[in-house]
Amino acid sequence: MSTVTDAPMRRLLPISRIMHSGMLLQCAPETSVAEAAARMAEHSVSSILVTENGEVVGIWTEHDALAVDFSNTDEFQRSVRSVMSSPVLSLPCSMDIGEAAIRFRDTGKRHFLVVDEHNAPVGLLSQTDLALNQGLEPYLRLREVRSAIPGPPLVADGNLPLSDIAALMHRHNADALVVRCGQDGLGILTERDMVRFIARSTANTLARDLATRPLMTVNECEPLIRARDLLLDHRIRHLAVVNTSGEVTGVIGYHDMLAGAEQMYLNDLREALEQRDEALAQSRRTLQLAERVIESSFEGIMVTDHNVTIEFVNPAFTYLTGYTSEEVIGKTPEILSSGRHDSDFYQRMWQSLVNHGYWRGEIWNRRKTGELYLELLTITAIKDDENNTTHYAGLFTDITQNKKNEEQIRQLAYYDALTGIPNRRLLEDRLEHAIRHAHRKTLLLAVMFMDLDHFKQVNDTLGHATGDELLLQFTARVQECLREDDTLARLGGDEFIILLPEMESPDDVLRIADRLIAISREPYRIGGESIQIGSSIGISLYPEDGATADTLLQAADAAMYRAKRDGRNLFRLFNQETKTSA
Repeated sequence: MSTVTDAPMRRLLPISRIMHSGMLLQCAPETSVAEAAARMAEHSVSSILVTENGEVVGIWTEHDALAVDFSNTDEFQRSVRSVMSSPVLSLPCSMDIGEAAIRFRDTGKRHFLVVDEHNAPVGLLSQTDLALNQGLEPYLRLREVRSAIPGPPLVADGNLPLSDIAALMHRHNADALVVRCGQDGLGILTERDMVRFIARSTANTLARDLATRPLMTVNECEPLIRARDLLLDHRIRHLAVVNTSGEVTGVIGYHDMLAGAEQMYLNDLREALEQRDEALAQSRRTLQLAERVIESSFEGIMVTDHNVTIEFVNPAFTYLTGYTSEEVIGKTPEILSSGRHDSDFYQRMWQSLVNHGYWRGEIWNRRKTGELYLELLTITAIKDDENNTTHYAGLFTDITQNKKNEEQIRQLAYYDALTGIPNRRLLEDRLEHAIRHAHRKTLLLAVMFMDLDHFKQVNDTLGHATGDELLLQFTARVQECLREDDTLARLGGDEFIILLPEMESPDDVLRIADRLIAISREPYRIGGESIQIGSSIGISLYPEDGATADTLLQAADAAMYRAKRDGRNLFRLFNQETKTSA
C-alpha cells in the first residue's frame, strides 16, 4: 500500500525504473499494417517502433490504427510507413517520473521513446506505466470514479460496420466506445480490439461481432482505486461507468485516471503538508486548526491518553489499518499487534518514551483483514505546563512496499538476473570469507572456473532464447552436484565459478569435477530438440595455488584455458606449467 510519504519519493525516481525495456517491438517501414498489427497483438503491446538502418523513424500505436480504412482489407496491406507517427518524441532515461507526467499532459501523447545519454533507444514509456507507478494511490482513494469521467460515453449501434466505428472513434479521439448488441446487452470496443482485427486481415464486420461482452462496469460513486484494481485484476484497460440505476454514464481507463490527477494530487499534497508544517511550527495554534491538519494528513495518526487508551484516530488511520474510529476508540493499540515482537522490544520502546519523550522506529502491525504490514512509527509524549505526560501521539506510514523495493535492489546487486545464482560481487564476498575461515581452521578450499564448450555456436545458430534456456538447465544440473555450503556463481555469458569450502582432500575435489564434466555432457532437451555440449574446468586450491581471492580466480582461469587447449570437455588443476603457458 502506498502512502503520501513514499509517493513523492516515487515521483522522483527516473523513468528508467518503470519503462518497458529489453527487446523493443520493432518493424521495418515497408512492413504491412496487418503484419505490424499481428506482432502487436501477439506481444499484447500498444505500440511498435518503426526502424530503418538502425534508426527509429516512427511509431505506430493502437490509436493510429483507427485511421486505417476498415471497409477495404487491401488497406491492411499498406506499408506501416504511410500510417506511422513521425518524428517520435523521446525522453531521457534520467528524467524523473513527475516531470514525465507533465510532458504527457502538455503534449497529449500516449507514448514516449526513452533514450540514453547517447540518444540510443532503451525503452518505451506509456501513460499506463505512469498510472500504475506514479504513486497516486492516496489520490485514487480520495476521489470518486465520477470525478475522472471525461464526459458522456461514446455509444454505437452493434449493427454498424467496423469502418464506421473506427471513423467514429478517430473523429472523437476516443480509445474505447460502448456497443449496443441487442439482446446480448452492452459490449465494449477498444483500440486494441481494432488492432487485433487488422491482424486477422478479415473482411469488414459488424461492431457487435467484435465487441467484448459482458461489459465490465464500476459504479461512479466508488473510489478511483476500485476502478484501478478492477483494471489490474482483469487485465483490461477500460471499464464502463454506471450510476445507481445501472445506466452507463461514461467509460474510464488508465488515461483518464492520470489526466487531471497530476495537478489535483499535487494541490492536495501541498495543502496538507503546508497545514501540517504550520501547525508544528506554531504549537499554540487553536485546536480547530490542529484538527484540520490531522484530518487532512495522509499519515495515520492515533492519539491516546496517558493510560494508552485510544481517544482519536484520523481518516488515514482507517485507510491504512481498516479499523474505523468506532472500532478502536476506548481500546489500546494492542488491537494492531502482529505478534512478531517480544516484550523486550516494547520495553525498549517505552523506556525511550520515558527518557527522551519520543520513539521512532519500524514495527510490524496487523490490519483488520489480518494482513501484516511494516510501518515507520513515531510516538511522541504530549506534556502539560507542569511537564506531566497527558497524551501520546503516534504518526505512522506504511513502508512495506519500500522494503520490498530494497530487497529487489539487493537481488539485482548480488544475483545474476537470468539464473538467480550469485554474481561476481557476491562471489568475491563469499570467497574472501571462505579464505579467512580456511586460514583460521587450516582447511582446504577449492575454486573451479567452469566454461561451456562452443556455447557461442548455440547462440549464433539456435538463438539467444535457446542459449538462455540451456544456461538455466546447466545451472540446475550443477547445483544438484554441490553441497549446501558450496557456491555456484555466474560471471557472465557461459562463465561460472564454483567455490568449494572445507574440502577433505584434493581427491574429493577431483571427484566433484568428474561429476560436473559428466552431467554437463548429457544432452539438453530444449524446444523439442536435443543439444549436446561439454564444459572445461580449471581448478585452483587454497593455500597451494594462492592466498587471495584474485590469485585463486586467476589460477583457476589459467587452468581452465589449459583444459580447453588440451581438447576441451575435461578439467585441469593449476600448476607451475599452467602458469607459464597462460
